Amino acid sequence: MLSYVDYAKIFISILAIVNPFGAIPIFIGLTSGMNRMERHRISDNVAAGIAIILLVVLFFGELILDFFGITIDSFKVGGGILVLLMAISMLHAKTSNVQQTAEEATESVEKESIAIVPLAMPLLAGPGAISTVILAGHKGHGIMHYGMIALSIILLSTLVWILLRLSPLIVSRLGATGLNIVTRIMGLMLAAIAIEFIANGMRGLFPVLG
Repeated sequence: MLSYVDYAKIFISILAIVNPFGAIPIFIGLTSGMNRMERHRISDNVAAGIAIILLVVLFFGELILDFFGITIDSFKVGGGILVLLMAISMLHAKTSNVQQTAEEATESVEKESIAIVPLAMPLLAGPGAISTVILAGHKGHGIMHYGMIALSIILLSTLVWILLRLSPLIVSRLGATGLNIVTRIMGLMLAAIAIEFIANGMRGLFPVLG
């Protein structure tokens, strides 16, 4: 089991990648025309979807890597590059195409159910969040370790649920500028986390760098 500081860092890194503040304008746009009850039902399903996706990845992610013969160090480098691309987009206050392409965004407007696709997956619990959860799980062993990360995922899903429920109020208070500032701050944190992933992976692949 890691220290509580390490688990706090894991939670912050997943939070920065999921970036629920950046998803609020998209949520507002996709649910425009819905009444309050319909928006609340969508937010409930989004939060549940994020929790289920990330918990499944937490407990079975390493098995998937082993099945395809992918080493954790290679995954660290690949995941770090992926997260870095997302961070660069966030620093420009944009949604990365890694999370959702323009075509997917257009299709989502026409779908009856938008909670799981595209909001929960891939917009929030996308490739970056999945990579981070797998790498976090690999940092330790035992029931307590996985229990702490699972608790972080549940707390994150609860936070997403609260923010989406309060999204109209948040938009009216912060406005587009405020949301962009929060997104850029999270993007900066995410860039530092991505570099750490890449550096650790490179040291594992090339021990001479250590």
